[in-house]
Amino acid sequence: MKQLIWINSITLIFLTAACTTDQESTQITEDNKVESANILPYYADPTFQPHWIRNEESLADFHQIRPFQLTDQDGNEFTEKDVEGKIYIVDFFFATCGGICPKMTSNMAILQDEFIDNPEVLLLSHSVTPSIDTVEALAAYGDRNGIDSKRWKLLTGDRSEIYDLGRNYYFVEESLGLEKSEDDFLHTENFVLLDQNRRIRGIYNGINKTSVNYLIEDINTLLTN
Repeated sequence: MKQLIWINSITLIFLTAACTTDQESTQITEDNKVESANILPYYADPTFQPHWIRNEESLADFHQIRPFQLTDQDGNEFTEKDVEGKIYIVDFFFATCGGICPKMTSNMAILQDEFIDNPEVLLLSHSVTPSIDTVEALAAYGDRNGIDSKRWKLLTGDRSEIYDLGRNYYFVEESLGLEKSEDDFLHTENFVLLDQNRRIRGIYNGINKTSVNYLIEDINTLLTN
């Protein structure tokens, strides 16, 4: 299993120094370890190899979540414009799930409570059974779970759109190198952290409370940098 339980920026300073490149990353040395502890890496592919980047020009062609068009639990259109300039956390679930989803929802609720008064932070939960999870079904799910639709969006829409985003842009699924088609069910416990420019800054185990605590720390890091 990939090492996706949590991404901790301080630990990664030591684990990934040898993997950085001169052009895309900053060499981690004794002189800048403390400074690097206050930034988060960037991620560009399913391997989640960290890239330590400080030069904005290096991000010009770096992986970014593509434009999208979905619908939230209030029946409103939700696109990439709605996350512009915001930090957001993504997961994939379905309302009738009786396995890992209730625990994921419980841990997302921790994030909602932590950042309820901060409009710079959004939570996005994408349904992987959108034909069943209609706007009405998601609204009812939100009511049952105390979800604030201003801070936490439950998203439905075209199945191919959701699956493409999950597998090819958020890299949310641990496929273990297996090629998967749109017909294969997408089911994962991972939470993904995105910055204000729709770039991936971390991946976390959404059913592990310790991992969620690290996610909270990393959100605060993005908020202060």
